[in-house]
Amino acid sequence: MTDLLNDRLLRLSQVLEIAGLSKAMVYRLVREGKFPMPCKPGGNATRWIESEIRNWRREIEDTRNASKPCN
Repeated sequence: MTDLLNDRLLRLSQVLEIAGLSKAMVYRLVREGKFPMPCKPGGNATRWIESEIRNWRREIEDTRNASKPCN
């Protein structure tokens, strides 16, 4: 389990950089339940939990790697 004190809340720009997606695609995948939900820590701020974004990316990479044929 990730230590919550060391798990950063990321801005959208940081999420886009890690995920390699556009803003529209991130929000589309959130609506479809295929991307981590953002949280609202206060005011107009929207943030994502870093470990959730990194885990999502690992799952995408693992899926890609699992579908590669063995040589």
